[in-house]
Amino acid sequence: MQKTQNKKILTGAIHVLGWGIFFALPFFFYRGEGVSITLNRYLGYCFVPLSCLIIFYTNFLWLIERQLFRRKVSAFILSNIVLVMLLGASLHFWQDFHRKHLSEPTPKALKELQESLPRPPRYVFIARDMMLMALTVALSVAIKMTGGWYETENEKQELKKAQAEAELQNLKSQLNPHFLFNTLNNIYSLITINQDKAQYAVHDLSRMLRHVLYENNQHFVSVDKEFEFMKSYIELMSLRLPKSTRLEVSIPERGNRAMIAPLLFIPLIENAFKHGVSSTQESFINIKLELQENNRLNCLVENSNYPKKDNDRSGSGIGLTNLKRRLELLYPGKYIFKAETLNNRFITELLIQL
Repeated sequence: MQKTQNKKILTGAIHVLGWGIFFALPFFFYRGEGVSITLNRYLGYCFVPLSCLIIFYTNFLWLIERQLFRRKVSAFILSNIVLVMLLGASLHFWQDFHRKHLSEPTPKALKELQESLPRPPRYVFIARDMMLMALTVALSVAIKMTGGWYETENEKQELKKAQAEAELQNLKSQLNPHFLFNTLNNIYSLITINQDKAQYAVHDLSRMLRHVLYENNQHFVSVDKEFEFMKSYIELMSLRLPKSTRLEVSIPERGNRAMIAPLLFIPLIENAFKHGVSSTQESFINIKLELQENNRLNCLVENSNYPKKDNDRSGSGIGLTNLKRRLELLYPGKYIFKAETLNNRFITELLIQL
């Protein structure tokens, strides 16, 4: 609201300044010896900018909106022809009246000199004045259309921003159930193995959900909080790991007060625990986060590759797809994401410029 008000004030100031300069031109050019601007001389000049002002705002405030923008081009051209002719005729009669009745007496020598010089036909002056008015019409159209173009572009940008916000919110709403679904699957498995661990996991989950519900409503959170959440999540997920699985985690203690979008790395960790663990064979998960120079954060996750079967829909596979779209919306051109299978190892790496 304040921005719109400031824009209106600035636009009004520009209009006043422009017309003020136009009306003040005689004060800049009457500088000959013994010649000064008088009220009569100024009145002889004033009808020209006044005619242009009438034409400009008749178009700017009415004709362009009601006719040109509604594609009534013929009506717009005809209206301006009539307007220019009426004001041109009025200007001609005013100048004649001013010259005969209001102009100051001309010295005899100067009058004789003026009469001895050839004088262009009257229609030349009328054509000149009408040309100036036609240029005023063109100027009003150019300014109005330029302003309309800027407003349209601003509206498009606002619409794109609103669409991006809506899509991002939709992705977040998908992320929370996805996170909860995978965690509950983990706790469900623990119940039959170790009830004490399952009870601890439920308590830990409630604390993590508090983070998801409150912190995830913000666009960005501190890296410190995100590190703390990731450690808790990894601890919770590791409760059901078989002894044959080796887990290595390296997460910095501090985030150097940097800010990051919440839960970006959780899909990578979820994916590792879901596809990197076998209950019958040796497996491993390596998770490493590193704060690099120039405020960049790198997350490298490696795990043994035991893909789920087609009939196993735990997590529904939306994690990485969701992550890629969030990165496009939040960090366009400021991230590198890689995912590949190499020698039966699945490797994902995400580098973000914070």
